Amino acid sequence: MRHDPDVLVVGGGAVGLFCAYHLRRCGGSVAVLERGPVGGPQSCSYGNTGFVGTHGAAGLAEPGLLAQALRGLANPAAPVAIRPRLRGEPLRWLWHLRRACYDAEAQASLRLLVDLKQRSLQMLRELCAQPGLAATLTEPGMVLAYKDPRGFDQARSAVPQAVARGVPLRTLSAAELRVLEPDTEFDVCGALYNEEGAFLRVPDFVLGLARTLQDEGVEIHPQTEVTGFGVTGGHVGQVRTTNGDFRPGTVVIAAGAWSPECTRSLDLRLTLQPVKGYSITVKTPDNAPRRPVLLAEGRVAISPSGDRLRFAGILEMSGTNQAVSTRRADGLRRIVRAYLPRLARTETVETWTGLRPCTPDSLPFLGRAEPYRNLFVAAGHGQMGMGLAPAGGKLIAQAIAGQQPDLDLRPFRVGRFGERAAGHAS
Repeated sequence: MRHDPDVLVVGGGAVGLFCAYHLRRCGGSVAVLERGPVGGPQSCSYGNTGFVGTHGAAGLAEPGLLAQALRGLANPAAPVAIRPRLRGEPLRWLWHLRRACYDAEAQASLRLLVDLKQRSLQMLRELCAQPGLAATLTEPGMVLAYKDPRGFDQARSAVPQAVARGVPLRTLSAAELRVLEPDTEFDVCGALYNEEGAFLRVPDFVLGLARTLQDEGVEIHPQTEVTGFGVTGGHVGQVRTTNGDFRPGTVVIAAGAWSPECTRSLDLRLTLQPVKGYSITVKTPDNAPRRPVLLAEGRVAISPSGDRLRFAGILEMSGTNQAVSTRRADGLRRIVRAYLPRLARTETVETWTGLRPCTPDSLPFLGRAEPYRNLFVAAGHGQMGMGLAPAGGKLIAQAIAGQQPDLDLRPFRVGRFGERAAGHAS
């Protein structure tokens, strides 16, 4: 079987589908490959909380993170745990992460993430005005709850700066929090409220977007895994898969945590590591919060969706192992109980793990992968994939179409950590 699309997108999660969405609007034919079922359990688009909007734009790197992560190995309720592997790409990634924790450009990166999230939210509002997707976006606002008085004081003092960046935060007193969430009792010292807090119902949104793309002529090939590439003179002319060969004009790697493995045969080293996250979906108890909640120090997100309530969190760097650790899942429940101690006993519907594709500086890779003339990368969106994918996909489409991108792509360049292949034929 042979396919010759103008653009081939490798990866059918939210990032890949939004690349295809914008590429199709630039004209030409587009095909998408997904190694499993679209929206399936192998994808982060299946089991996350679907948070979008201007909240949660803080990057992974922050002072003290590595020490906290190493201590977290012995504590199953720790929000971050990194198992050190002192060789190869994991060590290289950790070295760059340590640098990013103290990088003077961290605030500039935060501004870029907020900008991408704002642009993405507006795109989602327009897209979800369509009948087939209207029920998948909800904008009830979001609570950011703090247990640590020092952490809350720091967050509260940063509110004016956040508002100046366009993030509509305000401080909530305990009484105001009770009015906002009268059914739920919080054990916290304070909270912030973001009126732009929004979330997508997943995987419903991803499945609906895939159907929309197919209706517009985009080919989507599930259960199709890339097995190799044919390269001549810096041009990727062939993509070999388990379901036949493709001969596209341009290739976009948007395979999430599997992007480094996908590009390894091209000698392209992406400084990107899989960071495992957990989610637990339960039947919604009567005293559950009615809107999304972010448990700040615990790095746990709570997303209500009708008769289901989802808790998601934990950053565990342990390679591509997707096995569920009972210790970590129980630890996630303990974090939730620490903030909402009187949450009614819940009946678990599903426990899930997924791999977040994380870069050391939390900015995704968006752009051409040198020295290849027709190879682009859209990967490394970390735990913010749903909130960054719409605007990131448009930037990739603009770059491929030769248009002036809406944002300067240099901060997102693929080679910023030294990723550069020698280029070869195979």
